Amino acid sequence: MISKPLRFNLTLSAVLGSFRQRVTPRLLIGLGTVGLLLVSIPIARTRLASSAEATTTQPERILPVETLTATPVSSYEVSRTYTGEIASLRASELGFERSGQLVAVLVDEGDFVQAGAPLARLDIRNIQTQRQQLVAEKARAAAQLLELQIGARAEDMAAAAAAVRDLEQQLSLEQVRLARRESLYAQGAISREELDQVAFGQGSLQARLDQARSELEELQNGTRPEQIAAQQALVQQLQAGIADLEVTLAKSTLRAPFDGIVSIRQVDEGTVVAAGQSVLRLMENATPEARVGMPVSAVSQLEIGDKKTVYLANQAYPATVASILPEVDPQTRTQTVVMTLTSSTTAQVSPGQTVRVELRESISTEGVWLPTEALTQGIRGLWTCYVLTPQENTGEEIYTVQLQSVEILHQAGDRVLVRGTLQPNDVIVANGVHRLVPGQPVRPVEQVSRLARSN
Repeated sequence: MISKPLRFNLTLSAVLGSFRQRVTPRLLIGLGTVGLLLVSIPIARTRLASSAEATTTQPERILPVETLTATPVSSYEVSRTYTGEIASLRASELGFERSGQLVAVLVDEGDFVQAGAPLARLDIRNIQTQRQQLVAEKARAAAQLLELQIGARAEDMAAAAAAVRDLEQQLSLEQVRLARRESLYAQGAISREELDQVAFGQGSLQARLDQARSELEELQNGTRPEQIAAQQALVQQLQAGIADLEVTLAKSTLRAPFDGIVSIRQVDEGTVVAAGQSVLRLMENATPEARVGMPVSAVSQLEIGDKKTVYLANQAYPATVASILPEVDPQTRTQTVVMTLTSSTTAQVSPGQTVRVELRESISTEGVWLPTEALTQGIRGLWTCYVLTPQENTGEEIYTVQLQSVEILHQAGDRVLVRGTLQPNDVIVANGVHRLVPGQPVRPVEQVSRLARSN
């Protein structure tokens, strides 16, 4: 029996032979092309039917996948780095408060000195002489004050009383002489000049008598309080002058204001230095401090005495939180945290060096940790992951994957914290998501391994 395609080809050949003499070569070429197309159509249909039949008979491929279970968390920790600097250690240019000749420099460069230790001295001979003079004047004034406080002696009062009586006798005698001279003058025996001499002599004796009586009365009444107070003030004035010279003598010795190391010696003995001229440079030998600015939220997690680690040029040093300054910088909106380093780092750090401090902060938020390989990029800036859904009415543990949209909250290395439509205990494809499409049948790696062992 002849098949339909073969019968069709024979008929086409007969038609072409009957018209070969009546058609042009171009028309023959066109008819030949149409015939070839008609022949190829049944062949293509036959091949497509064979391919479809083979496809329906091939079993569906089930991919093995690694999975993990979604475990919700309520918070996560982040590590943040804050920068600061080593606080400037005290460095003083030491000099005298007065000018003078430098007679001694008691330290050399590199010497360690304690607070209050003498470092250099000036010539003080002239100041010592002035002090001795004031001390002597004070002694004399103090003796006079004592005399005023004790009062006059009995001998002095007796001598004053005797002087009063002597003047009284002289005045009585002068009064008799004056009476005689007046009588002689009335008789014309003496001149007016001789009478006046006697009269003026009586007045002079009267004045001397009044003075002697006043001095005697002063001795008898004692020293007045005003005199004692004035003499006391004089003594205090001299004492203040002595104290001022003693301060000047003390300042003639240059002393260390704090514990430190002599870094520079500016001048040597014999130099006449001016007031304020630098003689030595002293660097403080104290525990270094790091000052770091931090946000208020980070400072709230610190307490005085906390142990932290600071980094200087990738070198770690232990530090302790010493204080937290209360003011917030209006520009950076940070608080300054002062951290003390160990004294052993004094020679290894320098003022102004930049330091780094790493702090771990806990942030409260709900989410699920996933490996980055479990995510694939979605639409509108979101990401997606594949969640396993069990297939029903199957004899084996076979699952299909479905997309779930998530939002990335935080990334730490090769894992991310996400939130979205995931539910607790969802089984999620851990990696290889580039091989999957929604609805793809999969089998967890654990199940695949169990089936391989059983076979």
